[in-house]
Amino acid sequence: MNLSRRQFFTLAGVSATGAVLLSPLQAFYAKPAIAAGPYGNLVPDPNGVLDLPFGFTYRRLSETGQTMNDGYQVPGGHDGMGAFAGSNGNTILIRNHELAPSSSNGVGAPINKKYNSNAKGGCTKVVVRPNRTLVSHRGVLAGTIRNCAGGPTPLGSWLTCEETFETNNSKKHGYVFEVPSSRTNFVTPIPLTAMGRFNHEAAAVDPNTGYIYMTEDRGDGLFYRFIPNDSNNLSAGGSLYALNITGLPGINTATGFIKNVPMAVEWVTIDNPDPTSDTVRTEGYNKGAARFSGGEGIFYGSDYVYFTCKSGGSSGDGQIWRYSPGNNTVELYIEPNDSGVLDNPDNIVVVPNRDIFLCEDGDGTDYILGITPTGTLYKFAKNALNTSEFAGVCFSPDAQTMFVNIQNPGITFAIWGPW
Repeated sequence: MNLSRRQFFTLAGVSATGAVLLSPLQAFYAKPAIAAGPYGNLVPDPNGVLDLPFGFTYRRLSETGQTMNDGYQVPGGHDGMGAFAGSNGNTILIRNHELAPSSSNGVGAPINKKYNSNAKGGCTKVVVRPNRTLVSHRGVLAGTIRNCAGGPTPLGSWLTCEETFETNNSKKHGYVFEVPSSRTNFVTPIPLTAMGRFNHEAAAVDPNTGYIYMTEDRGDGLFYRFIPNDSNNLSAGGSLYALNITGLPGINTATGFIKNVPMAVEWVTIDNPDPTSDTVRTEGYNKGAARFSGGEGIFYGSDYVYFTCKSGGSSGDGQIWRYSPGNNTVELYIEPNDSGVLDNPDNIVVVPNRDIFLCEDGDGTDYILGITPTGTLYKFAKNALNTSEFAGVCFSPDAQTMFVNIQNPGITFAIWGPW
């Protein structure tokens, strides 16, 4: 996470206008409290790892440095993650690893199974029993760069997204790759070039149409829609579009919008989705596409596509937007402009007949937040271990177990209790 202007002045102990603020450490760690949610206040963890509401517990499942079933070590940089139904009531997790070529603990694999022999990112597969104990963990995709987030598909596969646009070892990066959850060994890495080459963050599939929506983690990133030629075979190509708010061509959505006001949208065509220069968002913007400030997590649920913008809002603390495929409208859903309520939202999941949950990637202590159907935010879990971000929040198919990562040192957790 780059240091924003807001973060710089906060750490320096002065405001952007020169006013004296809290001391640096106070400013870094102090966050105003928000009301307790439906599960009550957080209870301090005696082990100093995860603070959870009363009655909830957790188990550590798969951690960086452990030896996996394929003989390789669990890589670092745990990030986005999807949950799928496995045999015997097991849950299959496909987990991203946001690692650069310079990382020391990459996804291990035979050279002929890597997309790029120099790259360290990729995905691992973690299988968990109904009693939340580990069955196995192994690598399934290797040789990619900065696999940040992604999204599950109705076919039981995981779309993993590269948050980069670099060319390394004569290999172009910045693509989406598909990983079937049924895989028991490494997939052949095939970049889905028609889905665009840009700083991909996450993807969500509308199960009614097969359309795929994607975010872009740039301050001037766009919101994309991919219409596949064949929803059952994404390698068959398709068409890429970017969202344009009708009547507001090229608008910057970081500030100036009223919450819960649906706005009609149009979709502009991206003619060159696989450029040699980082121009996909520039082409879309020049055609009138709206800019979103740091697009992060995205998830389809309750007839909406919810997506987070980590640095949106007048305070730069983040926003949550939602797009209605049925009405073809977009609206600002949440924007507290208060880091004590919402601080750089990242991965997000919509749980049927329950709340929305999201991971923070902000200053100091980070939380898993819940959002009630009325749009009220509450703290569900606290990272009491360190200041690393939460990532990859998702639920078992029976919705009784939450799975989530702490990115560094790289720990996957199962959380359960009186939902």
